[in-house]
This record gives sequence, structure tokens and C-alpha cells, in this order.
Amino acid sequence: MKNLVENLKQQFASFEKDAVAHVENGNKAAGTRARKTSLAIEKSLKDFRKKSIEASKK
Repeated sequence: MKNLVENLKQQFASFEKDAVAHVENGNKAAGTRARKTSLAIEKSLKDFRKKSIEASKK
């Protein structure tokens, strides 16, 4: 669970960097990377939710 949280922190940082580059600088490649990272974040958040529910049942 701790590794999952660290992974999410890294993904959010990566997303923020690319999203800012896309919005402020018009960097199209950064926009593509931000969208890809957003999908990875979504998957990680679903995994976190699943593991969190399992842990709360114990």
C-alpha cells in the first residue's frame, strides 16, 4: 500500500509538469504525455481503492 501511494505521488508530479507545459507553453507532446499519465493515475487510484477496501475489512 505504501508503494502504491509513492507511485501515485510520482504520477501526479509527472502529470502536473506535463499539463503545465501543455497549457502554458502550448507543448502538444506534453499534452499527450499528460493524457497518458492521467489514464495511469486512474488505474492506480482504482487499485488503491480496491486495496483500501480490503484492508478496512480486516
